[in-house]
Amino acid sequence: MTEAGPERPRLAHCGAIALGTPRLETSVGFFRDILGMEEVERVGDTVYLRGYQEMKHHSLVLFQNETATVDSYSFRVQRPQDVELFYNELVAQDVEVVELPSGHQSGRGTAIRFLVPHAGHAFELYYDIEAPKAPEEIRSKLLSNSSRRRGLGVRRLDHYNIQANLENVGKAEEWLRENMGFKRREFVYMPEADDMLIASWNSATSQVHDLAIAMSMTGEDAQLHHVAFNIENHSDLLVAADTLRDLDVKFHCGPGKHGIGQAMYLYLEEPGSGHRIELYSGSYHIFDPDWEALGWTPTNPDGMTWFGQELDVTQDGSMASSTDSVSSVTSLLGQAAAVGQA
Repeated sequence: MTEAGPERPRLAHCGAIALGTPRLETSVGFFRDILGMEEVERVGDTVYLRGYQEMKHHSLVLFQNETATVDSYSFRVQRPQDVELFYNELVAQDVEVVELPSGHQSGRGTAIRFLVPHAGHAFELYYDIEAPKAPEEIRSKLLSNSSRRRGLGVRRLDHYNIQANLENVGKAEEWLRENMGFKRREFVYMPEADDMLIASWNSATSQVHDLAIAMSMTGEDAQLHHVAFNIENHSDLLVAADTLRDLDVKFHCGPGKHGIGQAMYLYLEEPGSGHRIELYSGSYHIFDPDWEALGWTPTNPDGMTWFGQELDVTQDGSMASSTDSVSSVTSLLGQAAAVGQA
């Protein structure tokens, strides 16, 4: 199949990520009281939150769990019929897919769930979702805001960055483009290893990416690298860095600016779970229908970091700054060679 056309089912945007946390109240307090998200609803040990410019029920689900985990990555589709159309296409490919009843996530209608072939991440697709009014005491006079800006001012969920085994990155990315309609915008490849794909930034919207997929240095599939939340401008990101540093929130990297995507970033560790969160501001939008994806190589340092603390894309877990880019590239080449010989 090719990219989604007028008659094909289409994705609209990132919907919500569901994260398990061993310290639920710490996680809720971080997103609600510090980042400024609205707690929309609480059902038992599951909490639903949204940013101040999100009209729909939620974009973040936090639930109590013994360990930090990702339950699902959700996407809203363009039309009500697209849920069923995607279901039928997945079944035709022998991809195991299950139907989730209305209310599986509070406020959301019927959805489908499946594992991304080659990568193993759990995706959920839906259309129907409630749009509740914020409580009067936090409601904004701006009709385009669901609530007043609070805390550090998280506006909305921005994107997911997922990881898979190096051997599976290219295959999973190709499947996502051909079957989910994602468009490749920028990518990192290795000319020394038959142009092997290392990372790819893909979008269903005009953004540079709604979903990035990259290699995991641990060799594991179904990994989350980070989930990003959008804040309004670069000044807000610097205020966030100053505020969070004073609260002893652990930084993984930044603040700085990416070359790929051109956004300002701050990677930090959510204190209740250890999940990596990115605060994300800026970037650019793509409106050209004939956009040609931009290719980078690991030897070009400007891709990951245009300025600021250098990112080491080969690091899982700590996102440590790179002090030896040569050894990082050597590691990548070694893994690529091993894959080629397998």
